[in-house]
Amino acid sequence: MDKIKVGIIGPGNIGSDLMYKVMKSKNLQMHLMTGIVESEGIKRAAGLGFKTSIQGVDAAAEDPEVQIVFDATSAKAHLHNSPILRAAGKIVLDMTPAALGPYVVPCVNLDKLTDEEDFNMVTCGGQATVPIAYAIHRAADAEYVEIVSCISSKSAGPGTRANIDEFTETTAKALRIVGGAERSKAIIVLNPAEPPLLMTNTIYALVKNPDEKKIVSSVEAIVKEVQSYVPGYRLRVPPMVDLNKVTVIVEVEGAGDFLPAYAGNLDIINQAAVAVAEKLAAKKLGGS
Repeated sequence: MDKIKVGIIGPGNIGSDLMYKVMKSKNLQMHLMTGIVESEGIKRAAGLGFKTSIQGVDAAAEDPEVQIVFDATSAKAHLHNSPILRAAGKIVLDMTPAALGPYVVPCVNLDKLTDEEDFNMVTCGGQATVPIAYAIHRAADAEYVEIVSCISSKSAGPGTRANIDEFTETTAKALRIVGGAERSKAIIVLNPAEPPLLMTNTIYALVKNPDEKKIVSSVEAIVKEVQSYVPGYRLRVPPMVDLNKVTVIVEVEGAGDFLPAYAGNLDIINQAAVAVAEKLAAKKLGGS
């Protein structure tokens, strides 16, 4: 069966985990891992038989076989990489909070964005909380949503730590643009607990039409949709409705493809990105 070849820029934790997820894909074929130094991630990819390079974005842009590129670098680097990749005719999945292209959360708005060239995967917190914000909004008209994403400190590498400001800004904006809230706020907490805890996300909302039955039904339905591409996503505390206040807590357990199970924050954004790439590849291959 034909597959669409992909390249990954950034051979760190996210890039390496993406590689293993792509290897399991029915529509995607891992082809190129590229970075800027001869790192462990580059060696790992080479050891698995994939093409590697230390020429960064240029290697992906200049490879005629690569059609889809995952940019797992940083927000600053993506500002440089995106125009180069798009000029080369590549479809780009931005794993950083740079947000040059439209925000995409697969279960909420992917069907509306399939003709774009640069898909922004928001943030790990965005992928975990925007679906819940959207579910609350469609059921009860949310005027304010605030989220707190608590992740294990061990799962927050240099890229995550360098992008904390972008994380809060991008996640908050996505809660409005994709989730539908009128106003929003995002907070990230790095938890140093030992043993490391699973990613936990608390979503608070103020709503205009607090119908508990509709809210619960809507949230439960969206959780099932997320689970179709992130099996470790689940409700920890179902919707609690107190007058016009709604509180939901979800946790994310990683699939353990490369990263430990507690790194659900990295796993969910990668699972979401692969879900997007799968659909784009299916379209290119003439499937549904």
